[in-house]
Amino acid sequence: MSNQPDPATRAWQSMRALVLDLHDRRAAVSDAIGMSYLRAKALRLLLPGPLPMGELGTGLGTDAPYITVIVDDLEKRGLVRREVNPADRRSKLVQVSTAGRAVARTADEIQSTPPAELLALTEADLATLEQILRRLVESSERR
Repeated sequence: MSNQPDPATRAWQSMRALVLDLHDRRAAVSDAIGMSYLRAKALRLLLPGPLPMGELGTGLGTDAPYITVIVDDLEKRGLVRREVNPADRRSKLVQVSTAGRAVARTADEIQSTPPAELLALTEADLATLEQILRRLVESSERR
């Protein structure tokens, strides 16, 4: 019996190493925007439209008290606005401002820039890789 992990485990380990270990852009995002990565992620989650505070907290994987701290800070910076949720007047909707959109776009641009190793692949390899990864993402989103 081999001690080698199965191909799926090896592929996952390689993807994690590439994205999280070798080319982790969270520090670069924080440096560029002057705030924590979690705040940038909050802004990016708000780009499609306003979210209730609770849903934003769930998307960030954080609890209600900490999401309040994050939204308070973003609001002080003029990057988000809070408004009453018309569907539930007891809750607040958080909406990204124009300035917040610009910050979110900066963060997204930094994170979306491919590393040199990826740019060095052939067009055929990139097409195959993109097709496989897109299928994995679509499959995960359907769950």
